[in-house]
Amino acid sequence: MVNFVAIQQPFIIALMRFAGVQTHSVEIHPGTVLNFWVPNETLRKNSNTTTTVDPNPDKPVVVLVHGFAAEGIVTWQFQVGALAKKYSVYVPDLLFFGGSISDSPDRSPRFQAECLAKGLRMLGVRRCVVVGFSYGGIVAFKMAEMYPYMVRAMVITGSIPTMTDSTNDLLMKELGFSSSSELLLPDSVKGLKALWSVATHMKLWFPDRLYRDYLEVMFDNRKERGELLEGAVVSKKEDIVTEFPQRIHLLWGENDQIFKLELAQNMKRQLGEKTTIEAIENAGHIVHIERPCVYNQCLKEFLSSLPIDE
Repeated sequence: MVNFVAIQQPFIIALMRFAGVQTHSVEIHPGTVLNFWVPNETLRKNSNTTTTVDPNPDKPVVVLVHGFAAEGIVTWQFQVGALAKKYSVYVPDLLFFGGSISDSPDRSPRFQAECLAKGLRMLGVRRCVVVGFSYGGIVAFKMAEMYPYMVRAMVITGSIPTMTDSTNDLLMKELGFSSSSELLLPDSVKGLKALWSVATHMKLWFPDRLYRDYLEVMFDNRKERGELLEGAVVSKKEDIVTEFPQRIHLLWGENDQIFKLELAQNMKRQLGEKTTIEAIENAGHIVHIERPCVYNQCLKEFLSSLPIDE
């Protein structure tokens, strides 16, 4: 039987290539491979082999880091084309998403950030603005902490620097789920509908067939992803408040049910004067998908406000 989600993938690949990016895999170290969507102009083919070249020096680099329910290009499909003319856009697939794999037992956001930073360096990226959504925001915060020179600024949507056990327990209780795995790794149409319900503000109807197809295509590596969720949660004692030197823009859906706007406002106060916040009305957790035009405009305005990098 035809999977309607799967048959769209070649179309998305062609569309993204037209928008300015194509897929390229990087071996971080033996056993660990990270897939990236990279600017077309950074790849050169010579005698059936593909080599990479440095990013366009006239275009600042923007790295879009996805959340937990979909791989990179599915998450950011509405942002790539909007940014690619002015920026060198890189969209990684984090480990155990979109073909990225590792034989390492490490499932922490720190390891994801290490692999992401190393992969970007191997692609010639030295400085970048990182845009992180949900789980990808946790990875982005960790990367900015570990590599402050590499990350010149951040845009964070629907995320926090660290997920503590107390925060996770309270969040799951408020949402009515027993665990983050029940929320983020649904194994049934009912479970995926529940995730979609809390992630969106606009209530849209889709046939059950489409939910089943999405489950089949987007939720592979379930064991490893469950371990990623466990690895993302730390005890309160391990939650050390980091002072970030970068400018941080919190770009939020006003009706986010998962990480509520009030949480973002409190986070702004904790992160300090270099942090700004902007809320987009009539949008939930996946604000970049629900209201992509508004989100893209806000994102581009922040990027344009950054000083020219040295």
